[in-house]
Amino acid sequence: MSAKENAAVSLLLELLEARYALRVLWALKDGHPQTFRLLQDSIGHITPNTLNTRIKELRAAGLLGHGSDGYIVTTLGADLLRRLHDLQAFAGKWAVSQTKANALKE
Repeated sequence: MSAKENAAVSLLLELLEARYALRVLWALKDGHPQTFRLLQDSIGHITPNTLNTRIKELRAAGLLGHGSDGYIVTTLGADLLRRLHDLQAFAGKWAVSQTKANALKE
C-alpha cells in the first residue's frame, strides 16, 4: 500500500473511530431517512450534543446528508456501508466464538 493510500485509510479510520460515528451510519443502513430524534433513539445512549457533533463530521466527510425527511447516507456513505456489510456476518461468528471461549473458561 502506498503512503497516499495509507494516509487515506488513516483519515477514514480517524473519522470512524470517533465515538458513535459507525453507529450513526449503521442506524441509517436501510436507506430510510431518520429525524434527529429517531436517529438518537435508534442509536441509544447517545447525547444530543454527541449526535449533533457526529452528524456534522459525517456530513462534512460526505457520508451523510439531510433532506426534507431527515438524515440519510449519501451515495458515498452507502458504498462504505456495503463494504462493511460483511461485518454483520463476522459479528455473528465472533459472538459464537466468544460464547464458546467463555464457556471453556468456566
